[in-house]
Amino acid sequence: MSSILNVTEKLIMDNSITHYETHSYEPYLPTKLGNNDEIVIPVNEVEKYTLPGESSLYIEGKLTKSDGTVSKKASFINNGVAFLFKEMRYQLNGVTIDSVRDVGMTSTLKGYLSYNNNEVNKLENAGWYLPTTTTTTTTTEKKSIVDEKTGFFNVSIPLKTLMGFFEDYKKVIINSKQELILVRDHTDNNAVTTTEANESLKVTLSKVSWNVPHISVGISQELLLTKIIDKNVDIEVGFRCWELIEYPELLKTNRHNWPVKTSTKIETPRHVIIAFQSGKRDQLKEDMSKFHDINLRSIRVFLNSERYPYIDLNLDIKQNKFATLYEMYSQFQSTYYSKTDEPMFNPEQFKTIAPISYINCIHQKELLQSGPVVMRVEFELNSDLDKDTSAYCLVIYDRVFTYNPLTKIVRQI
Repeated sequence: MSSILNVTEKLIMDNSITHYETHSYEPYLPTKLGNNDEIVIPVNEVEKYTLPGESSLYIEGKLTKSDGTVSKKASFINNGVAFLFKEMRYQLNGVTIDSVRDVGMTSTLKGYLSYNNNEVNKLENAGWYLPTTTTTTTTTEKKSIVDEKTGFFNVSIPLKTLMGFFEDYKKVIINSKQELILVRDHTDNNAVTTTEANESLKVTLSKVSWNVPHISVGISQELLLTKIIDKNVDIEVGFRCWELIEYPELLKTNRHNWPVKTSTKIETPRHVIIAFQSGKRDQLKEDMSKFHDINLRSIRVFLNSERYPYIDLNLDIKQNKFATLYEMYSQFQSTYYSKTDEPMFNPEQFKTIAPISYINCIHQKELLQSGPVVMRVEFELNSDLDKDTSAYCLVIYDRVFTYNPLTKIVRQI
C-alpha cells in the first residue's frame, strides 16, 4: 500500500529522552593554565548519563605583548587556540581511551579534509577561518577572535574537531568516571603570528572548562540501562584514532624513504594524510596552519609490500600539474564519512594554502591482516630540498575498547 493512502497510520513519538542539559566542569587547579601546565578536568558524576561526543571545550583569555600591552599587529592563526596545546587525552575510569599530540597540527590537517564551507562558517566560533579567493591570489580573510582594544578572546571548540573518539562515538557513557587532560605547549609562537618586527607575544588563559551534555531518560529506558549495569555487561567503544608522526628535518635530497610506524592488524592504517612545512616551527612571523609545496613529484605509502596509490602521480605543482593529487584530496569526505564530497578548498586554494597528500588505504588484502604491518612513506621531488623542511604524517586507524559500568574495568581489544 502506498504510504500516502495509509491515513490510519499511528504517530510514533520518541519520549525516550526526557531532558537534555549541558554541565560545565572546571580543572582541578583552575589557575594553573600556563605554558607546560597539565590541565586535568574531571567528570565525577558517575551516576549520570553523559554524551561526551557532543561536548565542547570553552576557553577564554588574552593575547598581548610580553609587557601586557595590546598588540595591533598580532592575531591567532587559523585554528590557533588548538595550537596552544601539545597534547590532549581522554580517560575513562583512569584508562586512556584516546590521545592526540600536537593538537593544533593534527586537528588542522584533519579539518582541511573534513569540513565544507558551511561547516567552517559555524566553526568561526571555535577559531576557524575560511580562506577566500581574490582575482589574483588566494588569501585568508582578515578576521580575528581577539578584541582589538583589550586583547580578550573566547572560543567554544567542539571536541569532535580535536579527537577521533569524540567524533565517532555517539552514545552515552554509563556509570563511569571521565577525565579530559590538556597539556599546554612550551611556547605560544605556533598559535599566533604578527607582522611587527621584534615583537614578543604571550597568550594568557583565564578560563578553561569542559561543557558536557547530561541526558535524562524515561522510565522504560532507565530500566533497560539499569539492567545492562546489573548484568555485568562489557560495552564496546569503537572509533578511529588520529596519530600524528613528525619527521622534524628531512634530508636535503630528492628521494626519501620514511619508516613511519609498525602496527598490529587491528590498528592497520586506513587513512594517511601527509603535508610539509619549511621553517615554520616556533617562528612567530610564520603561520603554522599553512603548508608548503616542496616540489613534490610523487608520493606513495607502503603497508608491508602493498603500495597505495598504485599509480605514479607525476606531479609538478609549480606548473599546475596536480589534478590527481587534488582529486585524491577531494574524495576524502565520501570515503571517510560516506557523504557527498564538498571540499573546503578549490584547486587554487589547495595549491596555495594546503597541498596535502591524502592516501586511501581502506581496501587491504587479507595478507595484511595476518600479522604486524610496517608502514613507510616514499616520496620523490623534482629537485633537492634547499632549506629546513618538516614532514607531518597523520595516520588514522581503528581502535576498540570495552568498559564495564559495574566493575569499572576498561580493556583495549
